[in-house]
Amino acid sequence: MPWEKELEVALQATEAAGRLVMEHYDRLEAVPDAPSDISTEADRAAQELILRHILDAFPADRLCAEEKTPTLEKSRSTSSRLWIVDPIDGTRGFARKNGEFTVMVGFVNSGKMMAGVVLEPAIWRGTFATKEGGCWRYSGMGGERKRCQVGKAIQLSEAGLTQSRSKTARESPVVKIMHPARILETYSAGLKLAQVASGEADIYVNIYPEFHDWDICAGHILVEEAGGRVTTLAGEPIIYGSEGFKQRAGMLASNGALHEAAVQALKEMKTRQKT
Repeated sequence: MPWEKELEVALQATEAAGRLVMEHYDRLEAVPDAPSDISTEADRAAQELILRHILDAFPADRLCAEEKTPTLEKSRSTSSRLWIVDPIDGTRGFARKNGEFTVMVGFVNSGKMMAGVVLEPAIWRGTFATKEGGCWRYSGMGGERKRCQVGKAIQLSEAGLTQSRSKTARESPVVKIMHPARILETYSAGLKLAQVASGEADIYVNIYPEFHDWDICAGHILVEEAGGRVTTLAGEPIIYGSEGFKQRAGMLASNGALHEAAVQALKEMKTRQKT
């Protein structure tokens, strides 16, 4: 398997962080009204664990991560090998104790994604991929690894759309323009991308005006290696490692067969919003 060592380091790091996160989770008192930008001690502890694990294996590599922690602050590497980490993606789901959060580690070499792992600690399910190595999933510690494939919907009206939890899910502009057959909701972007990669959903659209590399990188490669496509909302390639590790053109992930139709629908949505 290509990039085998990097993948194994990513898997080991996410699983070690997953165990640590669950220790915090088990003793956490739920925060029912947790805001979307909540950060916890578990985020910072898990990130430190992941980054130290990576640097033990690849001390010269560059780091990108969500939280300001000592190991990240000390890192000054300018290597073309970049690790992109979100220690708890969907911290609102973590704080509310509904299980909808993931640990994510992605690896980029010379601007191109080479490996990604998305772990759902609450149910201990991992989805991972390497460039040209396919996308795989396992359930339970030491569980059998099974290949993932995207769904087969060929019309937007047949699609399963995954999006963030909302009291007005059916009123979102994406739903209104695409009219999907069904809607899935979860707090974690990594989980949404894993849902597209596994065929549980067919489309995920991120229309936030700005987000970060760590929000999507690890999940991006899952979708592509499972046979799908991931682009900006306009259908352009997504670039990682830019200044500030920021994304400002949105993201569309699909099973591939629906991608062009979804891009056109999103263009129509943008036009309607301007009028």
